[in-house]
Amino acid sequence: MNTPESPPTSALLPLAEQSNAWPFEEARKIVSRLKRMPKDEVIFSTGYGPSGLPHIGTFGEVARTTMVRHAFRVLTDDKVNTRLIAFSDDMDGLRKVPDNIPNKEIIEPHLGKPLTKVPDPFGTHPSFGEHNNARLRAFLDQFGFEYEFMSSTACYTAGRFDAILLRMLERFDAVMEIMLPSLREERAQTYSPFLPVCPRTGVVLQVPVIAHDAKAGTITYEDPETKERVTTPVTGGRTKLQWKPDWAMRWVALGVDYEMAGKDLIDSVKLSGEICRALGGAPPEGFNYELFLDQGGQKISKSKGNGITIEEWLRYASPESLSLFMYREPKSAKRLYFDVIPRHVDEYQQHLEGYQRQDGKQRLANPVWHIHAGNPPVPDMPITFAMLLTLVASSNAENAETLWGFIGRYRPGVTPKTHPKLDALVGYAIHFFRDFVLPEKKYRAPTEAERAALSDLRDALSQLPKEATAEQIQDVVYDIGRREPFLDHKKAAKDGKPGVALDWFNMLYQVLLGQEKGPRFGSFVAVYGIGNTIEMIDGALARSG
Repeated sequence: MNTPESPPTSALLPLAEQSNAWPFEEARKIVSRLKRMPKDEVIFSTGYGPSGLPHIGTFGEVARTTMVRHAFRVLTDDKVNTRLIAFSDDMDGLRKVPDNIPNKEIIEPHLGKPLTKVPDPFGTHPSFGEHNNARLRAFLDQFGFEYEFMSSTACYTAGRFDAILLRMLERFDAVMEIMLPSLREERAQTYSPFLPVCPRTGVVLQVPVIAHDAKAGTITYEDPETKERVTTPVTGGRTKLQWKPDWAMRWVALGVDYEMAGKDLIDSVKLSGEICRALGGAPPEGFNYELFLDQGGQKISKSKGNGITIEEWLRYASPESLSLFMYREPKSAKRLYFDVIPRHVDEYQQHLEGYQRQDGKQRLANPVWHIHAGNPPVPDMPITFAMLLTLVASSNAENAETLWGFIGRYRPGVTPKTHPKLDALVGYAIHFFRDFVLPEKKYRAPTEAERAALSDLRDALSQLPKEATAEQIQDVVYDIGRREPFLDHKKAAKDGKPGVALDWFNMLYQVLLGQEKGPRFGSFVAVYGIGNTIEMIDGALARSG
């Protein structure tokens, strides 16, 4: 879905050069970079720390970088080869046991070892790092991203980083001058950019470097347990770098031109950029995106497992809705919790429908153009997610067949076979209702004035023909609501009649369905059926009688 498959056309260039959409703004940075430093291939990169299970923030980096990559291809008329590297820092030593894994007891004895040397608590892969890498790749593959996966462990042990590691050793003092001012006094006294991997225990050691020999390509340290001096080559996976020097080394070794990072890493990006220059490289372009927050406003953490997992979003909503969430306002902090899902499902459809009515410039500003790499599908969703959720709530539907009964009556000829995406949406709605809506359902009793209004609404609906349209039903709902306390004297209807306050519609959902809000009530009745709605009103009046 997100792969840059459609070839850009030169006709888009003038529009793309003027577009204010953030992927184009980012892509223009890379175009300028190429003018300063010409090369045949542009490398985009994203980094992943597999100490915890992959979460949506990880996906967000790849999704957003892919959008910038496609925008760059348009701006360069697809004349510059591009690659996207999804890099896993799986050689990092595991510092603590994550909260959200099984079999924690098998992890504890291996703390400090590279993630690819820690047993897999899930029992599915040779190591914990490989398990989490597989989870990441499976998800990215499910979305159809075009990327190359790289493992830090594989790169270190295969010698891919050896040349830059030796250069780092040659410029050891310059790197130390950059790093030491950023460290606390106590840590500065023992800091070294190189971390030896203990040949005896396999642990990544946080120890001072007693001596370094650039000509021999070695460092010397004291084994913290045996107190023996050990001299080891820095190459071949026998050492790894502290993460800021490691980041800079990777940029140079892989020739990275673009990599974004979270706002919490602004200072780290600057330091790594300085080290990159000290190694003779040029730091990549990029920007700092805001962090995702959980329900309580706390930063999402892989180790804590707060927020939403990759699998959870896809249980309740379409992949496209998640891509929309990632596209929107990347430099603003956003809550990433379950209650944001329904809105993004329906707003994706609204953008898709709006795309058909837009011209070229407007289309390049539409999120779906970036989500689908310039080729959004034709919209074909005859019913909203909000409507499906309300139908499930009103009918207590436990299966898709019940919902399809309502849909088939409302939209004759629409079936699971003709509309597979709607069929998927039906499944999402049932899952979301069971897990989030049903436990929170709280019916409130109507006041005397509300009881009278509901009784009048019931009678008015009973006078309508069964085939009444959603608009005809909505007109009746408005007419019945034109009474105190629901009159909105500040806002008149188009026909000159008094306006109706939102409280009228909120009351209908609170009393009839036990939820705070819902879709347009006339449309809901048209789908649910006038007879079913009358029975629902009768039930509410009986409960509160």
